[in-house]
Amino acid sequence: GEIGLDYFIPMLCEPAMREKQEFFFREQLRIARDFALPVLMHVRRSQDQVLKHVRQIRPAGGIAHAFNGSFQQAQTFIDLGFRLGFGGAMTFTRALQIRRLAATLPLDAIVLETDAPDISPSWIHPARNSPEYLPAIGAALAELRGMAPEEVRSATMASAISALPRLAAILPAASQA
Repeated sequence: GEIGLDYFIPMLCEPAMREKQEFFFREQLRIARDFALPVLMHVRRSQDQVLKHVRQIRPAGGIAHAFNGSFQQAQTFIDLGFRLGFGGAMTFTRALQIRRLAATLPLDAIVLETDAPDISPSWIHPARNSPEYLPAIGAALAELRGMAPEEVRSATMASAISALPRLAAILPAASQA
């Protein structure tokens, strides 16, 4: 499951709720570290706090889901062994920072995601998102990077398997190529 911190929803920003979120997040990071499990992190307006806890506890890597931070924050996640998730938000032409990061960060640090049913891509927004849009989201990333969609698919699949090694055991061999 997804763990993390959300400092976007007003109720969750109240001091007592922030304290609870951080307590449970730290405990979940410890469990992941102790069992050598990767984490899928919800990082909503909380990049610096998430990084603080990850630096202290050092889980076995994973993914910073729906990444929307700065280049420096991205580089810190990467240096700590994490991949960054990019999805529907990257398809909006006004999402300049996300698009710049998607175009310039090392491709082996990026995974594609949908966050279905949320964060739908621009061409269906505000309709419900679905995993069926993942190839088109990949094509959008390929266009941003000036690459063939097949290259992006292969690289991001390898990145996802690197972040979540047990994926390799459940994916059809054709998906891993």
